[in-house]
Amino acid sequence: MGFKKLLASMGAGGASVETELTELNVVPGGVVQGEVRLQGGSVNQRIEGLNVGLQARVEVEGGDQETKQDIEFTKQNIGGAFEVQAGAVHVVPFGLEIPWETPITTIDGQSLRGMSIGVTTELEIARALDSGDLDPINVHPLPAQQAILDAFIRLGFRFKA
Repeated sequence: MGFKKLLASMGAGGASVETELTELNVVPGGVVQGEVRLQGGSVNQRIEGLNVGLQARVEVEGGDQETKQDIEFTKQNIGGAFEVQAGAVHVVPFGLEIPWETPITTIDGQSLRGMSIGVTTELEIARALDSGDLDPINVHPLPAQQAILDAFIRLGFRFKA
């Protein structure tokens, strides 16, 4: 039994997490709804916490080069400490508010290149490697923002990059 716990602490046979979103399309100031499904592994494990958040993939400039980096810009705790039994399934519903300053990723059904936002799920397991999940969402403009974009399109502007 001790060997299984050691393997679970390194991720083999440990608890896993999967997030299902009710709707992938959101607007700033809205709420993304979903549920986190936690599947117990081959041994009982102590869960220290369960969090969901929003993460953006951004370009970071340093010196003469640009790199892409994942930045989490909001986080919400949806579950405290508990023990998940081997093989058991726990379902935790959540509603995560989309901050007003969240970048738009989709306009008129077209994804903007270089814009990627996703819902992160983080499972904090005692004495184990971090277990997580990332689910992309589409952030659409608010009606006022869409009106301005429509005006630019009527003036002949097009999205290039």
